[in-house]
Amino acid sequence: MTNIGIGLVGGGYMGKAHAVALSAVGAVFDTTLRPRLEVIAATSADSAERYRSAYGFARGTDDWRGLVADPKVEAVVIASPQSTHRAIAEAAFAAGKPVFCEKPLGASLADAEAMVAAAEASGLPNMIGFNYVRSPATQFVRQLLAQGAVGELTWFRGEHTEDFLADPMLPATWRTSGRANGCMGDLAPHPINCMLALMGPVAELSARIETVHAARPGPDGSVAVDNDDHAQLMLRFASGVMGHLYISRVATGRKMGYAYEIHGTKGSIRFDQEDQNAVHLYRAEGPEATRGFTRILTGPQHPDYLAFCQGPGHGTGYQDQIIIEAKDFLTAIATGKPVWPTFRDGLAVSRIIDTAFKASDDGRWHAVPQ
Repeated sequence: MTNIGIGLVGGGYMGKAHAVALSAVGAVFDTTLRPRLEVIAATSADSAERYRSAYGFARGTDDWRGLVADPKVEAVVIASPQSTHRAIAEAAFAAGKPVFCEKPLGASLADAEAMVAAAEASGLPNMIGFNYVRSPATQFVRQLLAQGAVGELTWFRGEHTEDFLADPMLPATWRTSGRANGCMGDLAPHPINCMLALMGPVAELSARIETVHAARPGPDGSVAVDNDDHAQLMLRFASGVMGHLYISRVATGRKMGYAYEIHGTKGSIRFDQEDQNAVHLYRAEGPEATRGFTRILTGPQHPDYLAFCQGPGHGTGYQDQIIIEAKDFLTAIATGKPVWPTFRDGLAVSRIIDTAFKASDDGRWHAVPQ
């Protein structure tokens, strides 16, 4: 075992998740590299000290540049707002340090392109944080598709639906201002990454992106909402298969509706993150009278499950997905070989989002740059 010094930028919701994962990953997966929590950076010295004390870092700072330059920091994890991702990643690569960056890769397509250029010029390990696709269930679905379990694929439907802004009387916040903070910037990267993992590249798409609640209460009256609440995309994959994707932050009743359905010539698959430890598999075989979906509960026979629990059906959770990410990042550093998804995979997501906005603006089908 070898220790590796970690610098974490951001101590909020995702910062805490990564701090916990980095503390646990060595014990869970018996990794060759064991994280040493060196420095955590936040927007103020007080916040940094609070996070340092709570999460077990050696030092806290309000200067992310100092974190990146610190000789005891050997790898950088970015869990700060997306508008900061590019500058931090570029500085870390310039300093010769591997980078793990939360999704989306940057606040714009230009940011994502620049970050990929910096990553690939450096030759250093780089990963982007799409945690939901790492659940044992969805990893198992990828295996099923690779094995041809449902035959030739014919259709895909995906969604990421939540309701945290469904109530029109909820006040305006940072989430309701700025394109990067809208539904397409915040939620869409996850299901787009998922459909690319399951179905392959998208050739062309049509989109409608809309604001449902145009104004929200503010301290001095009504405040205009200038970003999107929900969107739908019609898709044509490079394979020729048709698909559909719906993303919403105003889907009343949905809490974590990261879900998909895939049809094939020999069967179909359904999954819903609100029941994240189950895969529903239909095989078109045997007498019609006895056919039906089989609910498969994840267990030790499924990817990355056994490290957490020896009992099938006991299940894994959200934090476990972040621990799996940490394991993959450490593996990339230890082996010097890319582990999916890299920054370039994040760029593929950014290109689809950028194309969707163009398609929504002019009402036409658009080819997706590859």
